[in-house]
Amino acid sequence: MDRKERIGFVGIGNMGWPMAARLASAGHSLLVHDSRAERAQQFVAAHGGGVADSLGALASASDIVVTILPTSDQVEAVLFGAGDALALRLKPGSVVIDMTSGQPARTVAFGDRLAATGIAMIDAPVSGGVARAETGQLAIMAGGAEETVERCRTLLERMGSTILRTGPLGTAQAMKALNNLVSAGGFLIGIEALLIGKRFGLDPATMVDILNASSGGNNSTRKKFRQFVLSETYDSGFALALMAKDLGIALELAERSGVDAPFAAHCRAIWAAAAAALGANADHTELARFAESRTGVELGAER
Repeated sequence: MDRKERIGFVGIGNMGWPMAARLASAGHSLLVHDSRAERAQQFVAAHGGGVADSLGALASASDIVVTILPTSDQVEAVLFGAGDALALRLKPGSVVIDMTSGQPARTVAFGDRLAATGIAMIDAPVSGGVARAETGQLAIMAGGAEETVERCRTLLERMGSTILRTGPLGTAQAMKALNNLVSAGGFLIGIEALLIGKRFGLDPATMVDILNASSGGNNSTRKKFRQFVLSETYDSGFALALMAKDLGIALELAERSGVDAPFAAHCRAIWAAAAAALGANADHTELARFAESRTGVELGAER
């Protein structure tokens, strides 16, 4: 990308804040917007740049717009909503980078609508959580036309250390949902193993150490169990409801593709039940609390 291109950033949430901060620290001309005006103002006070009072103002002043929002519903509202929407003011030749973990089919439809007015779009969801967003070590999947992905590569590299093009628009969000399916399955089976072991008489912390030294280790045993579950902090920064949403996207992909996925379906059902029981504000690592309540076994604070 041309370093003179102006960047608009929509969505200063748990992930959006450190990602936008990486762009600001790299010297990009940055204009931010969030549905919570005070959040955008706090970001600018901390990291510089400017606040866009409206989506239209942000669009008219930007060459590339990054969106990172909870769901495709919010993305559609931001892009095409009545009154004040990005698509109404974006200039031909500009690019939308949607970093939301969204629904691939809807993103393809959004891209078609934007292309009709000369605006390009790529989907670029991320993996790595808040900690890796802060250090710029996210894995970023990128779907879209190769030339558009390459135009945006330098910008993506400010936020992530691994940039992998997945294919046409929508394929990156499909890959993100499948990645989270594998992650959620690993977390769930690991917690169940700890609960079984605790009931038998094993120490959960010792079990985590052994799993991490053995073939049963996975990302959750290495980076979540001690840090967020055994410590009882449950503050990874990624919501349980969003994980359940991503698993729903993965199951939708399976159904559209005609693939029978019984384990994935059962995994998604448990995460959805946990989200319903614990509420929208629960951290995804609180699935362990839900599993404890179902078994009557408590893993307890790490000693």
